[in-house]
Amino acid sequence: MEPINFEKLGGLVPAVIQDVRTNQVLMVGFMNSEALEKTIADKKITFWSRTKKRLWQKGETSGNYLEYVSLQQDCDNDSLLIKAIPHGPVCHTNLFTCFGEDELGEGNSVLHRLEEIIRNRKQTMPEGSYTSKLFTEGTPRIAQKVGEEGVEVALASVLGDKKRLIEESADLLFHLLVLLRQQNLTLNDVTNELQHRMK
Repeated sequence: MEPINFEKLGGLVPAVIQDVRTNQVLMVGFMNSEALEKTIADKKITFWSRTKKRLWQKGETSGNYLEYVSLQQDCDNDSLLIKAIPHGPVCHTNLFTCFGEDELGEGNSVLHRLEEIIRNRKQTMPEGSYTSKLFTEGTPRIAQKVGEEGVEVALASVLGDKKRLIEESADLLFHLLVLLRQQNLTLNDVTNELQHRMK
């Protein structure tokens, strides 16, 4: 990355925060070099407050923090696009974004919503949950289920059973998302790889 030009705006750069799952713009804040370093180190978005004249981490009082995923800088190296996962409403008015928007429905795909449910199951491990049971049994069992479902998908396609092929494909995708979460990976890691290959 080229050095970021913090001098243009007196030590600050604007930072556009975007939901990594849907590309929805969540908010805009300002960062100095210290805020950016803290963001990357803590994996939580931190800004420089121009009114309070201090660092502030998004969600430090509300608990609705922004989980840092990645950043890009613009062509002039004087503004940032930061991709994040919001944990709760982003705006202090309790709206999902600071632009008065609700969380995207269409853009927030079924797979991303399912991934969020799986992530929550791993954090809370509720009793009676099949997903929790898989996490308890560990990687070998989850990997076994991915293999089994892959074979079921192949068999359904060979037999020409389209209904079963759809059902088994859904099972395969679910278990694959569980395996990714178990390995601390995300659907975004996979889609990034696909985008890289498409280039």
